Amino acid sequence: MPEFNTEEFKVNGEQLLSKLKELLREGNIRRVIIKDKDGKVLIEFPLTFGVVGLILAPTLAAVGAVAALVSEATIIVEKEQQS
Repeated sequence: MPEFNTEEFKVNGEQLLSKLKELLREGNIRRVIIKDKDGKVLIEFPLTFGVVGLILAPTLAAVGAVAALVSEATIIVEKEQQS
């Protein structure tokens, strides 16, 4: 059974989309959660190999909309641990 580790990144609204794209390029991400400054989950989505391209465009559009509404956010990424 795979093990996961999580990383958190605090960004302002303007940086949200570019930081998310940077993280996605790194790969190995299984799930992304974006929270507002109060810790409320704004958007959460799983990333599975093979469907990333299919869901990426509409998901990034939604993240862009969220970015326009928040002044700061936390991106939490769940990555599969390397063996």
